[in-house]
Amino acid sequence: MPGGLGGDLLLTTDAVGGVWRYTADLARGLRERGVGSVVAVLGPKATGQQVAEIEAVEGARVVQTGLPLDWTAADEAALAHASGRLAALAGLTGAAAVHLHAPALMGEARWPVPVVAVGHSCVGTWWAAVRGGELPEDLAWRAAATKAGLHRASAVIAPSSAQARAMRALYGTVPIAVVHNGVSPRARLDGSRERAVLTAGRLWDEGKGIAMLDHAADGLGAPVRAAGPLEGPNGARVTLHDIETLGMLDATGMQRAFGAATVFASLARYEPFGLAVLEAAQAGMRLVLSDIPTFRELWDGVATFVPRGEDPSTALRAALDAQGDGGAAERATHYTLDAMVDGTLAVHRALLVAA
Repeated sequence: MPGGLGGDLLLTTDAVGGVWRYTADLARGLRERGVGSVVAVLGPKATGQQVAEIEAVEGARVVQTGLPLDWTAADEAALAHASGRLAALAGLTGAAAVHLHAPALMGEARWPVPVVAVGHSCVGTWWAAVRGGELPEDLAWRAAATKAGLHRASAVIAPSSAQARAMRALYGTVPIAVVHNGVSPRARLDGSRERAVLTAGRLWDEGKGIAMLDHAADGLGAPVRAAGPLEGPNGARVTLHDIETLGMLDATGMQRAFGAATVFASLARYEPFGLAVLEAAQAGMRLVLSDIPTFRELWDGVATFVPRGEDPSTALRAALDAQGDGGAAERATHYTLDAMVDGTLAVHRALLVAA
C-alpha cells in the first residue's frame, strides 16, 4: 500500500491565494511518500505556470473544473452542484480519499471515499474577526454550508489552534486536528538588504488590514512594498496611495523580495495561519504583526505585535532600525513541510484504517 493510502488523493484548491502554495507543496511532499495527487482547481483557472508546477511532480495532475469556490458560488444550488461534481470526480479518478480545502464543499453529495476538510478560512470566521455582528444574508448561507460540512466530513484539519477555536466557537463542537502549515527550507537570497518594509497576500481582502499599513507608510522614512493582487474574483478591490505595489510574484520573485527588505509586516485582522509570514521569517526578516490569536500562537516572543487600532509606525521604525531577525528564523524551523505532510497523512491513514 504505497504511502499507506492505497491510491491517490484528490486535492481541491483555490489558485488565487495561499491555498495554492499549500496545495503545491503538499502534492510534492505526498509524492516523496509514494502518494499521487489529482489537483482539482475551483474558481479562477490556474495559470500555465501553476499547472506546470504541479505537473512537474511525478504522479500529480491538474483538473481545471470550472466550478465556483464556496465564497464565489452564486447561490446554494451552484455550491451543491460543485459538491456533486467533485464527488463524481473522486469516483472517476479512483482516489483513495479526498482532501477538501473548504468544508462548505462537502454539501449533500454521496462521496465514495473518506473526506478530510481543511479549514484554511471561511466567511463566518472572517466576518467575526473583521466586522462582527450578524452575518448578512449572502454570507449566512455560506456559513451554514461550512457548518454542515464540518459536521459531515470524515475528519477536519485546521492550520492553527486559533483557527480551530474560532471554528468551534461559531459552528459548534467538532473534532479538529491541528496541523500547522509548513514550507521546505529555501536558500536565502541575502544580497544587500534595504531598510524597507514588505507585505504580501490578497491585498484586496479587507481582513488583511492593508489600509492601515498604507496609512503608516506616509512619513515612515522607508519604502513599503506589497506583493499580491489588488482585486479579487469577487469584485473587491483596494487602492493604495503610499505603498509601492509589486503585483503578483512567482516563488522566485517572492524570495528576491524577502531577501531585499529588512521587515515583513502583516496587520491582518483575520489570518488562520499566514504562509507569507512564515516564508519571511525563514528568509531572515524581522516581523511586525497584528496582535491576533494566530500570530501570538505562532510567533510570540520573536515578533513585534501591534494591538488592533494602534498606529503601527513606531513598531515599524523600531524594527527597521533593529539588528537581526529577532529569533523569527529559528522559530520558522518549527513549521516544516515534512511535519505538515506527515500530519496530514496521519489523519487520512487513520480514516482508511477505520473504514
